[in-house]
Amino acid sequence: MTTPMQTSNSKPLQNNRRNLPELQSVRANNETFDIRIRQATFTLIGAAVLIVLSATAESQSFVSSKSSSSLMGSTASMQVDSTYIRPTQRTKISNYIFDAYGPYPIVGAGIVAAINQENNTPPEWNQGAEGFGKRFGSDFAIGAVGTTTRYGLSEAFKQDSLYYRCECRGIFPRASHAVISTFTARSGEDGHRVFSVPSLIAPYAGSMTAVYGWYPNRYGAKDAFRIGNYSLLAYLGGNISLEFFHTGTHSLLARFHLNNGHGSLEEGPNK
Repeated sequence: MTTPMQTSNSKPLQNNRRNLPELQSVRANNETFDIRIRQATFTLIGAAVLIVLSATAESQSFVSSKSSSSLMGSTASMQVDSTYIRPTQRTKISNYIFDAYGPYPIVGAGIVAAINQENNTPPEWNQGAEGFGKRFGSDFAIGAVGTTTRYGLSEAFKQDSLYYRCECRGIFPRASHAVISTFTARSGEDGHRVFSVPSLIAPYAGSMTAVYGWYPNRYGAKDAFRIGNYSLLAYLGGNISLEFFHTGTHSLLARFHLNNGHGSLEEGPNK
């Protein structure tokens, strides 16, 4: 004979058993997609490192082939960017506010939330307006934390993390420049490029905050790494758009006040 206590206790177990296949299916899909994203991320990082090392080797070879009388002049011409103007604090703050809380992160969070809503990720947040609201708030907060980390650490490292368009021509050179700019920053008054630790840490700072702040307890470091990979690829996509889409004062984006993002202001740092 089944007692009322046994009946009440069996309902949660039955519900958990019903939800178990769904949770397993979602995790399996996430793991498969995670492998692809991880491979793409490592490929991009590896390509950027190889390009930077190749450029460094070429520069060193070029310098070593010159005589000692022209060594200092050659080195200065390679390291100094005569067109570079270090941005003011006003420019940095303006870009930070736009990049963290402007229309791009709002629209981006809405798109990611819609995808997660369709995939029911995380399943614990369920569906409906409440579930979408949780996902939107989570994705927006992840982006804001990552952007704050990048700008804050860049200030601490005295680096300029704004995006500067390539002065080269051609699709491949410009695309390579966008990839390199994702993992590098400007440094010093001459604006020479250095490896950017803030740009590499920032995407994972946001995902770690989410996983250990408000995500369900079953999520861990592996999930934070997966979400951080998505953020890193999204940042790369933003650099590519800044490289290939016109964002000047007379562009279509400028008419909707969408022309600064995390890119340098074309009018100059004081405008």
